[in-house]
Amino acid sequence: MSFQLKLTNEQYLLYLVTFMKKLEKEKDYITQLDSVTGDGDHWVNMDMGFRKLIDQKSDLEALTFGEMFKKIGMTIMSTVGGSSGVLYGSGYIRAAQTVGDVQELDATKLADMLQAFLNAIMERGKAKPGDKTMIDTLHGGVESMRQKLAENADDAAVLQALKSGALAGMESTKEMEAAKGRAYYQTNKGVGNLDPGAVTMYYQIEALVDVLMSDQR
Repeated sequence: MSFQLKLTNEQYLLYLVTFMKKLEKEKDYITQLDSVTGDGDHWVNMDMGFRKLIDQKSDLEALTFGEMFKKIGMTIMSTVGGSSGVLYGSGYIRAAQTVGDVQELDATKLADMLQAFLNAIMERGKAKPGDKTMIDTLHGGVESMRQKLAENADDAAVLQALKSGALAGMESTKEMEAAKGRAYYQTNKGVGNLDPGAVTMYYQIEALVDVLMSDQR
């Protein structure tokens, strides 16, 4: 199964819609998970921010990737409560600077975009892989993706590596001790529970890969 990845603005907006459907479906699970490890408001904050993006879909459709990512970043930063808004906003703004005003992203540029997103989140949040956050999911995905790119694997394998690496990163948070957030102050530091931010980050990567893989040509 081989195809050449050319991620378009239209596909990215379809990914946002796909992710929102998944988020709606998992409302109770994410809320329950965050009630154990955090404030219980992670789902509400994510839903609020990404729903705002869907409402702006017609405005985003005509933009280049750089313009779109900047607008997405500013929207999330001003809409999503808690630390997630600032972190996601910073990630998207860095991604906008990295990709520039292009109309399509190939596999390498997508990896560069995700790496920039990850770096901005780590810098802004003063966090790293192993801290039991969404970083673990994104880092796992990006590392696996870059490994496949270095091996000159086809784009389908690169995308599958992004998804499987992100899944492994998410699952690894279950036995981690939290170094950030409310869970850090719990007696067990959240050990035994997945980090909700890591879970919703995986839902995003899963949705993105599924949209791209379903549009092979």
